[in-house]
Amino acid sequence: MIKLKTDEEIELLAKGGKILSLVLDELESAVAVGVTGKELDEIAIARMKKENVIPAFLNYGTPPFPGALCVSTNEQVVHGLPDEYAFVDGDIVGIDAGLVYEGMYVDSARTVGVGNVSSENMRLIDVAKEALARGIASATVGNTIGHISEAVQSYVEEHGFEVVRKLVGHGVGYDVHEDPRVPNFGVGGKGEKLEHGLVIAIEPMVTIDDYDIKVAADDWTVEAVSGKPSAHAEHTIAVTNSGPRILTI
Repeated sequence: MIKLKTDEEIELLAKGGKILSLVLDELESAVAVGVTGKELDEIAIARMKKENVIPAFLNYGTPPFPGALCVSTNEQVVHGLPDEYAFVDGDIVGIDAGLVYEGMYVDSARTVGVGNVSSENMRLIDVAKEALARGIASATVGNTIGHISEAVQSYVEEHGFEVVRKLVGHGVGYDVHEDPRVPNFGVGGKGEKLEHGLVIAIEPMVTIDDYDIKVAADDWTVEAVSGKPSAHAEHTIAVTNSGPRILTI
């Protein structure tokens, strides 16, 4: 069931989202050759503690997720464990984080390059970012979830990439994952109608050549079946009568 948020709750989400954006800024600045996902996770936990907010991902799910961050490198699409792998020159790294501020949840992700990244991988990252922007622009009152989905899919495919089908964006606010589902593929006019107070996480997951995915032996990390790099971009947004409002900036 979809649970619309009040204007007061949207303001709380925006405050939490600003903190999350600052956390991600710090993490993005820390990404470098030789840094590990575990080290990024430690930075995130320390910053969230300083900001007096709760990591939303830590111990979430079954098996319990072991970190505050999902750190997904190269062919890892999402939900990568923050481990001891040290980034090397040319890697691309997806950093996905969520937090709880005064009982309200926000979620956001970025993909960043390490050192000298290939032109194709930089284009992959840029396409994911722009697809997210296109999806957000379509999140207007009176449109449907399908308008968001179509905007993301059409932009990604126009640029020669694919969107993951088996994972989707989602409602957020009272919990990490809520209704509705927000696919990155679809047709405008289909799906739930967008109303003032709807808060969703839009998150293009972009792959090369093949959109199929698999779950690794750790039961969390999602990988591209192609073995080729992928990019992930995500914001929590509110649908409002004044237009879409990005809450995680």
